[in-house]
Amino acid sequence: MPRKATRAKAATTGAMKALVYLGPGKKALEDRPKPDFMAASDAIVKMVKTTICGTDLHILKGDVPSCQPGRILGHEGVGIIEKVGTAVTTFKPGDRVLISCISACGKCAYCRKLMYSHCTTGGWILGNTIDGTQAEFVRIPYAETSLYHIPDGADEEALVMLSDILPTGFECGVLNGKVAPGSTVAIVGSGPIGLAALLTAQFYSPAEIIMIDLDDNRLEMAKRFGATAGINSADGKAVETIMKMTGKRGVDTAIEAVGIPATFELCEKIIAPGGTIANIGVHGTKVALHLERLWDCNVTITTRLVDTVSTPMLLDILQSHKIDPKLLITHHFKLDRILDAYETFGHAAKTKALKVIIDA
Repeated sequence: MPRKATRAKAATTGAMKALVYLGPGKKALEDRPKPDFMAASDAIVKMVKTTICGTDLHILKGDVPSCQPGRILGHEGVGIIEKVGTAVTTFKPGDRVLISCISACGKCAYCRKLMYSHCTTGGWILGNTIDGTQAEFVRIPYAETSLYHIPDGADEEALVMLSDILPTGFECGVLNGKVAPGSTVAIVGSGPIGLAALLTAQFYSPAEIIMIDLDDNRLEMAKRFGATAGINSADGKAVETIMKMTGKRGVDTAIEAVGIPATFELCEKIIAPGGTIANIGVHGTKVALHLERLWDCNVTITTRLVDTVSTPMLLDILQSHKIDPKLLITHHFKLDRILDAYETFGHAAKTKALKVIIDA
């Protein structure tokens, strides 16, 4: 017999604070109704910590038309189960959980292929087509396949980095880019996603990891995280520099971690014959594909939305202290100052921000 929904002491009636997208360039911290169940497979989670993603900035630029005005943003974070639906058996009220940025039904054709990002009724919906995590409470669809138990003693701030950026950098950049021992890797973009790709690329012992960015501060930070070289591309000579460094061969893997035409086309110019361009960036405008140069170069180009299939492995690595994603955290804010957090994150060159933690 299905069991009744179980509830923690706090109720999910009344109002809560939430960051709401109001259209391109517009956002506000508003009072919103607390969420409740829409399906038996849902869980209601009281947020503890969340963050802001570069994708949220793309939404605010109008690059993500699926996200409509009125939506609560955010797709990352950790929290405590408030209540669970009748179909949820592996979580209970009071459980501390990591929220995946991808919601997966676990049953559709794409989920059966482990392509959770293309789940026919899930995928990247949090903070996109359903209300997200930059709030005091959030409804999580398909809780059993979209949440992870937080191990005892785990650092919650570090775990926030496992909601999205670490699996994204690893799956879309490192795995798709076929990073291999002894290879040469260039990562274009030293923001949080690029740095996540840098941290996880080191699992495979490439000979060189070259970071390319316009921000000297981020390039210096990348070197502290394990990059073998940093190139400031502001002078327009990044391609020339890469070719000198590689004996005019180019790089085996070029990871695009920005999402604008100039950075993708830079990857096209520095990739070696037989190499792989792995796109991570969220692109809001068309990009030129220069097949007049690449048609005979045996180059592979990959695109991907993170599937979060690597999250359990990354949790184990985090627990073994083989990686420290807290290195990516530079600023802390309370939820009532989330507009300040956006200002800080959105002007990273000035504020030297990487990831910001928001305490709900």
